[in-house]
Amino acid sequence: MAPERTFIAIKPDGVQRGLIGEILGRCERKGFKLIALKQLTPSSELAEKHYGVHRERPFFSSLVDFITSGSVVAMVWEGDGVILSARNLIGATKPLEANAGTIRGDLAVNIGRNVIHGSDSSETAAFEISLWFQSSELNDWSP
Repeated sequence: MAPERTFIAIKPDGVQRGLIGEILGRCERKGFKLIALKQLTPSSELAEKHYGVHRERPFFSSLVDFITSGSVVAMVWEGDGVILSARNLIGATKPLEANAGTIRGDLAVNIGRNVIHGSDSSETAAFEISLWFQSSELNDWSP
């Protein structure tokens, strides 16, 4: 059975605030294996597909506008139980509800600027990985 994979993205506010190294370090120290990484400014088309589940919600356009406003660091991480473990490391969506010691609890400003995105299920992870990366960009390697 293949190890579990998840998609994590450092949002424009995290990139602009210089938090890339901090977030990468936390994921590595947790024991996740990085198998894909790239920095890009997402197109509106990519952002709309990524946030498609929220299309009918009133905040959809602001999500798309924000994620396309600057550079994003898109990553794929691998490991046993990595989806749930990453969600716990990331913390609650609303930074004021995120525990201290989590990425959002320590680094995020508000719900609109919460620094990071992480897949919430295996289905979402598979969709997001295939949306942001081509299979040739995923690097299998052994530590």
